[in-house]
Amino acid sequence: MAEGHTITIEQSSRHVRVVHGGQVLAESDRPLVLRETGCPERYYIPAEDVRLDLLTPSDTHTYCPFKGTASYWSLPDAPDLVWAYPEPEPDVARIKDHFCFYEAEVS
Repeated sequence: MAEGHTITIEQSSRHVRVVHGGQVLAESDRPLVLRETGCPERYYIPAEDVRLDLLTPSDTHTYCPFKGTASYWSLPDAPDLVWAYPEPEPDVARIKDHFCFYEAEVS
């Protein structure tokens, strides 16, 4: 990690639910919480708890020097709403096979 830049990943037992347009896209009691310097706290949801059948892979990819290359998925009215790191950097390997949403309700 760059000096002063930290990423921590912890197992959470909080309930995370993602709803868009009245439709539940994901719901999990076993998300990972990722905290990164300068970024909002993000919940990464296991693939098994995500309605992948509702999402369409996007051509968008972004690169983070700390996490790796992200792939994105979209809904018809919400492009690039979801992302994941198929081959994350070794320091954040736990987020492999987990999806993150821009909008998530945490309870």
